[in-house]
Amino acid sequence: PRMAQEAAPVLLLVLARLVSSTWHEGSGYYLESHTNEVYAEEPPPEPALDYRRVPQWCATLNIHRGEATCYSPRGSSYRSSLGTRCELSCARGYRLVGPSAVQCLPSRRWSGMAYCRQIRCHVLPAVLRGSYVCSAGVQMDSRCDYTCLPGYQLEGDRSRICKEDGRWSGSEPSCVDLEPPKIRCPDSRERIAEPGKLTATVYWDPPRVRDSADGVIKRVTLRGPEPGSEFPEGEHVIRYTAHDQAYNRASCKFSIRVHVRRCPVLKPPQNGYISCTSDGNNYGATCEYLCDGGFERQGTSLRVCQSTQQWTGSQPLCAPMQINTDVNSAASLLDQFHEKRRLLVISAPDPSNRYYKMQISMLQQAACGLDLRHVTTVELVGQPPHEVGRIREHRLSLGIIKELRRFLHLTRSHFNAVLLDKAGTDRERYISPVSPDELFVFIDTYLLSEREAARRAQSGDPCE
Repeated sequence: PRMAQEAAPVLLLVLARLVSSTWHEGSGYYLESHTNEVYAEEPPPEPALDYRRVPQWCATLNIHRGEATCYSPRGSSYRSSLGTRCELSCARGYRLVGPSAVQCLPSRRWSGMAYCRQIRCHVLPAVLRGSYVCSAGVQMDSRCDYTCLPGYQLEGDRSRICKEDGRWSGSEPSCVDLEPPKIRCPDSRERIAEPGKLTATVYWDPPRVRDSADGVIKRVTLRGPEPGSEFPEGEHVIRYTAHDQAYNRASCKFSIRVHVRRCPVLKPPQNGYISCTSDGNNYGATCEYLCDGGFERQGTSLRVCQSTQQWTGSQPLCAPMQINTDVNSAASLLDQFHEKRRLLVISAPDPSNRYYKMQISMLQQAACGLDLRHVTTVELVGQPPHEVGRIREHRLSLGIIKELRRFLHLTRSHFNAVLLDKAGTDRERYISPVSPDELFVFIDTYLLSEREAARRAQSGDPCE
């Protein structure tokens, strides 16, 4: 018991020293437990590290999603002993936040702290008229593939990858409308010219246009006549061009062919001519047969070109005009010349009258010009009962001569002449012989119809 009493103070002293303070051998630091304050102390002359006493000096390093490669002065078995240096690294897809290397300090703490943060790229912006799909969201190595809506094409990078630096590869693409609109024109067509015309009126529906992108067509232009126009004979190309909002364009075309049905070309009759409407021998054209002065038409006067490309009727003839002097009145005689011939009625007191001879001589020399202008000469010469009247070789009765003189107011006492037009109207009178040139100028200036003038211009002067 006595020995126990003597040893007790020594044991208490040792325990008190262990509890009240901790001595880090060789560290140069003294820690007061009740104040948590650290006081600097003069290091011993020769500090010594006792690794055998405290091999686990710092806490074991555990880097989540990372790795610590440590080098201890005592060897690889002492990973956390005093003075151990550890190099920190992170697994792929993670970035080290903090120092890349730490050391176990005498304070039994590591010289720094670090952790591994997942590498993430920013969220890619939405693509107008398109979208993208990513393999792993915004994590590193995630691949985002872009697609566009139907009708649009991708311009730029088709895919982007989240890189180790937290940035996306490439640049942001865009969806653009590069596809032209779809346009379909009506089918080509053939038409027959309308009767009596050389043209055909053609109608068609506008082309069908569709845009594969946003469905909006900005404008459609037409090059050529509008629907419902009249197209002449031949082939005509109609072209439409459509533009969408992106100014892409597409064109289509179709043709219109107009045929003119024609009959064989008609030949004019001998001693006559033809006057036709439209183009002369096209479907619906009408041709009228006309005879020269002094000739009469025998047969049909009009022929029409049919859709079968054949003429109606048959070709008439122009026969010499037959004058019938065996009539009961002067009116009946004059009716035979109505709308056919002009009459120059010459009156003289006797056949020896010098004016009469002079007039007849000049007219005989200008016979061609008289026929060209459809002029027939009527002679009334002498005194009753030996008075003579004739038209060419045809003699007139005394009764007809008397009626003609009374109707035309022709005296027997001296020479005189009267010119009647084709309607039988008194147009000019002469009291002395009239030269053919003077007579022809008057007829050409005042008495020719439009048809006669056109015929004269077409055929020229046959008397030359």
